[in-house]
Amino acid sequence: MTTVANGVNVQALLDAREALKSSPEAAQFVWKATTTWRDGVHSTTTVKEYFGLGQEQAHKAETVFEADHPEVFAATDNGVTPIEYLLVGLASCLTAGVASVAQNRGIQLRSVEAKLEGSHDIRGILGADSDVRNGFNDIKVTFTIDADASKQEIEALVAQSQKRSAVFDALTNPTDVTVEVA
Repeated sequence: MTTVANGVNVQALLDAREALKSSPEAAQFVWKATTTWRDGVHSTTTVKEYFGLGQEQAHKAETVFEADHPEVFAATDNGVTPIEYLLVGLASCLTAGVASVAQNRGIQLRSVEAKLEGSHDIRGILGADSDVRNGFNDIKVTFTIDADASKQEIEALVAQSQKRSAVFDALTNPTDVTVEVA
């Protein structure tokens, strides 16, 4: 049997799954982000700490995200738009899933590319038409995957990734969001 090397430690994931079956409280994670307004519609968000496995945790390094709007919105274009970050999150989550499932199923990947397009009628966010929703109308994800697998096996990888994706779930199912002022 050929050793598959997609860079995913599937055994650690399977071990964690088994351990969490007997300790479901350890599976309760809280992901955190802090955003600071800069100027206009430009903001900076940092991600470092999170809670999981029953205690505070931290990434190896803080990650900084710049968000803004393009010049066609009379903004300074110092970063991607917040709605584009949804595409980034979805693409990253689905792609990670493809790699993980492929590793678990013994499929060697050579390349994985996801192209995303989100259709968005901006009249809603501008208040130009109250019947137009503020968010995406639809999102299309197109994968191009080169792997030692049949088309059906690759389609199954993508389907399983979609089934287990936290971001896909958050976008396609209602999520309670509470906004408050401190």
